[in-house]
Amino acid sequence: MVQAQTAPREVMDIRQASEYLGISGDTLYRYASEGFIPAFKLGNRWRFKKTLLDAWMDEKSGVKPQAAPVSPKQKKPAGRVR
Repeated sequence: MVQAQTAPREVMDIRQASEYLGISGDTLYRYASEGFIPAFKLGNRWRFKKTLLDAWMDEKSGVKPQAAPVSPKQKKPAGRVR
């Protein structure tokens, strides 16, 4: 039986985040407790935002974030000619 892969949620618990990162739940719990990895507590349970984990992995791996594309300034509409 093949398990269907579901897209990671934006906010994940320890189990989901450890699967996403490919590390054990115990290691992730230690990292969160030590402040090594971006996490927050909701009640007494650790939660992890996918976007923050992705940015953290990019930072730790030396990947430079892509600059947002610069769009040319939009011109104001010209007034009507009379």
